[in-house]
Amino acid sequence: MSLNGNYDDNNLFAKILRREIPAVMVYGDEHVLAFMDIFPQSKGHMLVVPQGVKARNFIDFPPEKVGPLMERVQMLAKASVKALNPDGVTITQFNGAPAGQTIFHLHWHIIPRYEGVRLAGHGHQNKADIPALQELAKQIAAAL
Repeated sequence: MSLNGNYDDNNLFAKILRREIPAVMVYGDEHVLAFMDIFPQSKGHMLVVPQGVKARNFIDFPPEKVGPLMERVQMLAKASVKALNPDGVTITQFNGAPAGQTIFHLHWHIIPRYEGVRLAGHGHQNKADIPALQELAKQIAAAL
C-alpha cells in the first residue's frame, strides 16, 4: 500500500480497538490503547494505537492530537524500561508499505532491547505464548 489512501475500518487495529479481536492489554484511556505485540521482535514488544481517530499513518494524524499521543508513548516506554530493565529501547513508527508499515492504522512500537540479543524481524511469523505476554503486560502496567 502506498503512503496515501483511504482508511480501512476493517484493519486489524481497528478491530482490536472495537474489541472484535482479543489483545493482551497493557493500558487504555481516551487517547490510546497499548497492548503486547503477538509477534514480538523482543521480550516486551508493545504497540501503542491512537483511539478515536481514523489515521492510516502519522502524516494523516490530526496535529492537535500529537501531544497527548506522544505523552502516552513516552509514559509507556518509561514503564517498559522500569518493569523489564532492558539495556535499551527502540521506539519506532512506520509510514507506508515501503517504509515497513504492514497495518494501516497509525501505531508506535516500543521494543525493549537486550545486550547481545538480536531482534526478530518485523512481521515474522513466530507467535508469542499468550500467558507469557499476559505476565509481561501485567509487569508493565504495574510500573505505570
